[in-house]
Amino acid sequence: MQAHWLEQAEADLPAHDDWLSPDEAVLLSRLRFAKRRADWRLGRWVAKQAGAACLNLPRDPHALQDIEVRPARSGAPELFVASRPAAATISISHRAGIAACSIAMGGGSLGCDLELIEPRSGSFLADYFTSEEQELIWREPEEHRARLAAVLWSAKESTLKALREGLRLDTRCLAVAFDTEATHEEAAAATRPCSGLNRWQPLRVCYAGSKIFHGWWSSTGELVRTLVSDPAPLPPLFLRACPASEGAPA
Repeated sequence: MQAHWLEQAEADLPAHDDWLSPDEAVLLSRLRFAKRRADWRLGRWVAKQAGAACLNLPRDPHALQDIEVRPARSGAPELFVASRPAAATISISHRAGIAACSIAMGGGSLGCDLELIEPRSGSFLADYFTSEEQELIWREPEEHRARLAAVLWSAKESTLKALREGLRLDTRCLAVAFDTEATHEEAAAATRPCSGLNRWQPLRVCYAGSKIFHGWWSSTGELVRTLVSDPAPLPPLFLRACPASEGAPA
C-alpha cells in the first residue's frame, strides 16, 4: 500500500468557509467551543486537500465543496466526492495547531497520528504501556525517554484508528516494536532525533497477540508522526497543499 501524508497549520487555513459543503457549514455552526471549531476546520481542510491531490481533482473553493469528510458509524472519517464514497482510505490527526491527513487509494485499514514530545509520568506509562514497552523506556537515557514514549504512544493511537476503535480498547493490548533484529538499546536509539521531515523509520504493532500492523514514524522538533496500515505500507510520500490564496491544482 502506498500512503501519502499532508500536514497543514492553522496559518494555512483560508479566512472564509466557502470551501465547505452546505452540510459541513451547518455542522461547523453547531460547534460551540473555539478550539473544537478550529480543529474541525483544520482537519477538514487538510483532508480535502489530500483527497484532491491524490484523486487529481481541482482545489478551488467551489470544487472543494464537493469533497466531504463524513463519519462512519464507528466515528472514523470517510471521504466522499459528489456525495459518493471515494476510492480512498483516510485518517486525520490534530495536535498543537497542526493537522495531518494520511490517505491511501483503495481499501485497507489506515491510521495516522501526531503527538507532542512531552514528559509522561510513571503512572501514565504503567496504565497504558506494556511491561516490555515500559522497560524499553526506562532503559533509555533520561533525555530521550519523552521522545521514545511519544513514538510508542503515537503508534498505539494510529493503530486504534486503523482498528476503528479509538480509546475504547485497552492500549496494553497493542504492543509496539521496532526492528526485530535490534537489541533493546538499538531499537530505542532509532527513536532519537533525526534530521529531515522525509526520514521515516519502520515500526510494527501487534494487536491482541496476533494481528500485525506495519507502519512508519518520523520526528522533527517536538513533533512525532506515525502511520500504520494493513496491508503493510510503503514509506509515506509527502503531499504539497495548494495555498488557500491560489485555489488551483498543484
